[in-house]
Amino acid sequence: MRIIFAGTPDIAAVVLQTLLTTEHEIVAVYTQPDRPAGRGQHLMPSPVKVLALQYQLPVEQPVGLKSAEIQAQMASYNADLMVVIAYGLILPKAVLTIPKLGCWNIHVSLLPRWRGAAPTQRAIEAGDTETGVCIMQMDAGLDTGDVLYQKTCPILPNQTAGELHDQLAHLGAEALLHALTLQKNGALHATPQTVEGLTYAHKLTKEEAHIDWSLSAQQIVNKIRAYNPWPMAFTTLEGQVIRLWRAEVVDQKTAAPSGSIVDVTRAGIDVATSNGLVRITQLQLPSKKAQSAADVLNGHREMFKLGVKLL
Repeated sequence: MRIIFAGTPDIAAVVLQTLLTTEHEIVAVYTQPDRPAGRGQHLMPSPVKVLALQYQLPVEQPVGLKSAEIQAQMASYNADLMVVIAYGLILPKAVLTIPKLGCWNIHVSLLPRWRGAAPTQRAIEAGDTETGVCIMQMDAGLDTGDVLYQKTCPILPNQTAGELHDQLAHLGAEALLHALTLQKNGALHATPQTVEGLTYAHKLTKEEAHIDWSLSAQQIVNKIRAYNPWPMAFTTLEGQVIRLWRAEVVDQKTAAPSGSIVDVTRAGIDVATSNGLVRITQLQLPSKKAQSAADVLNGHREMFKLGVKLL
């Protein structure tokens, strides 16, 4: 098949790399324009662009896809299919019909659960025990198209969003290859999405990463997992911002006010919540790197006095 690939971040690069090992021809790669990054704010190419240039593929970086000129250029590639994953631009209805087979999106959730921008993080935050990837026939709605193929995987109890993201990148590549094989053999079937179980994965914000210790221990631990590696859960201790990298639930009741430090050991820093304790096992002090609780306590034990409240 002649395929246009559209994607931008690392997860998309993993899929593109896999596609490049197949008999399919990547006729063009669409990705976001170069963005300023780092201390010098130099323009940096996306991971997908870097990979595409290594393979000498045509790279297109339009700021939008609405103009007739951009659409004509896309049509000139005479593609059978457009594969989209984490591209970052909305595809106008006119674009969806340019390739002969339309556009397939690799979406990292089990649709219709977690349509939207942050499905992996919202699944962990909600305490889901299972997720997966869907190959979806794109239509004009937000993740509303028919599901062509899906693969599931468990969400492990201590898994962070970053770890699950990496797993889903490879799962998405596997699902795409399987769907392409089914298409080739005439065995691919579209399943319309139902409204039952529909949820939306709204974009993450830095503000919501501020931990509310009046929640339950499980809710807080889920948030810490979901916001790792971005935007990173945080709390404040006597005015200093403490970033929380990893934590676990301690099923123990306490009468201490929510947010109070109730125990400090090499295993972690135990904090009271509305239901149970949160044991912080990895954290980051201001201007320091992330460390285990044991290593932090070796040099800064005086900060974590019993009864002091995290806010």
